Amino acid sequence: MNKPLLNKKWWWLIFIALLSPIAALFFGAADFTPSELAQCLFATCEKPVNQLIFWEIRLPRVLVGFLVGAGLAVAGATLQNITRNGLADPYLFGVVSGAGLGASIATLLFDSRFAERVGLVNILPEFSFTLALPFAAFLGALFAVLLVQILARKTFGSRTEHMLLAGVAVSFMLSALSHFLLFLAEPFAASKVIFWLMGSLARVEVWYAWVMLPIVLISVLLLLLFGRHMDALLLGDENAKTLGVQVTRLRLMSLGICAALTACIVSYCGGIGFVGLMIPHIVRNWIGVTSRIVILGSVLLGGAFMVWVDVVARVALPDQEIPIGIITSAIGSIFFLIAMSQRQK
Repeated sequence: MNKPLLNKKWWWLIFIALLSPIAALFFGAADFTPSELAQCLFATCEKPVNQLIFWEIRLPRVLVGFLVGAGLAVAGATLQNITRNGLADPYLFGVVSGAGLGASIATLLFDSRFAERVGLVNILPEFSFTLALPFAAFLGALFAVLLVQILARKTFGSRTEHMLLAGVAVSFMLSALSHFLLFLAEPFAASKVIFWLMGSLARVEVWYAWVMLPIVLISVLLLLLFGRHMDALLLGDENAKTLGVQVTRLRLMSLGICAALTACIVSYCGGIGFVGLMIPHIVRNWIGVTSRIVILGSVLLGGAFMVWVDVVARVALPDQEIPIGIITSAIGSIFFLIAMSQRQK
């Protein structure tokens, strides 16, 4: 008797991943009935205000939220594999701190008082702060990853645990710089960046999804292509080399993919922590431990998880929204303590 391609756990995971975005469309400040939602999806909304809410606000948030969760979970799963450390997370590599530093610099340049001092007062108003902020954050995130790589290789050595230590050091250093710059910036502009650093989908637009989709898709396909090579890394570098795996090249490629995924997400949605730590652990315990299984499972479960976290952020408090990073950090800190206690046992 042939073994089924997908077991029941996989079907449940697929069902959750498909149902979650659809169910999340019902939650928000404006109420949609099932008939109104179907009408907006497959035809034209009867009410013009529903057309605006559905296509410009609610649907983009759900789509971007799914991509954010999937990308962060895949980045976390990849880092845990290549470092052979179950507690590895994209944010240990200073990506969020680097993005925050880039955003802080952009905010300071748009501060009229600072711009006057450096002679940029007539130039900066021509640029959109909305576009400058994510672009600066993206450059800052890439700078942080590059700095971690340099420190890990030249100062701490080439061992994977030293790479994690370098990431923590870079994270604290760049956070201190960004906080100092925010202290110098205009209070109103600084408050915008502080809210953004907490992570939020409040200001997402449709084109965010079109930017993130190819990056997430290409990254997942590349990681699936090298899935067997990444499994060999779990056996140790020397064993992987005997199996014909080019360890250094594979690790650099994987780190580059994680950097691109995380930097893209952080530059548009801010700092959302612990997703890359939690979701791969749950997938390994639920479905399996091989790289391809963990990556595919992380895409499905990570996307569904972030969609529901965004729902909680929207509806938990009346007339205001909770930053997503606060919710994921609260859940993730408890998860981290549980994971640590299990490792001790």
